[in-house]
Amino acid sequence: MPRSHEPAAGDTRCSIGRTLQILGDRWSLLILREALNGETRFSEFRDRLQIASDVLTQRLGVLIEGGVMEKRPYREAGSRSRMAYHLTAAGRELVVIFGALQQWGDQHCPHPDGPLVRRGSRTSGRSLRVAFVDEDGREAPVDDVDLGAPLRHGSARPVA
Repeated sequence: MPRSHEPAAGDTRCSIGRTLQILGDRWSLLILREALNGETRFSEFRDRLQIASDVLTQRLGVLIEGGVMEKRPYREAGSRSRMAYHLTAAGRELVVIFGALQQWGDQHCPHPDGPLVRRGSRTSGRSLRVAFVDEDGREAPVDDVDLGAPLRHGSARPVA
């Protein structure tokens, strides 16, 4: 039996569990990485990731159904119409998660030659890092973060 602050595996109240139903496999994350880097076409995803077409089709379907990507038609001159896969606003917000994964990987499992890329601001060019920031704009140290903190209007909730 799960402890009171740990949601059961199938508990749909758990934000993390619901998110993992959409994003929770390696291929989905790699597809989204490519989409965040500007890829939109099925063939681009397939070729860059070396993923089987049936797996790619299935994962794109989950990402579309989950509201992270959407299909839009495009047509090259002299060719039939095809579909492109674009991030939705919710999908673009995943840049924070990918930045956190990249930052963690750079720190905890670094490549011997150093990072391949850096997180940076498009407008200022300055390096960026991912952090928890409170409602007043103050950064909270990781050791101070409580993912199961009680809601202000209610009792303690499971990690979500």
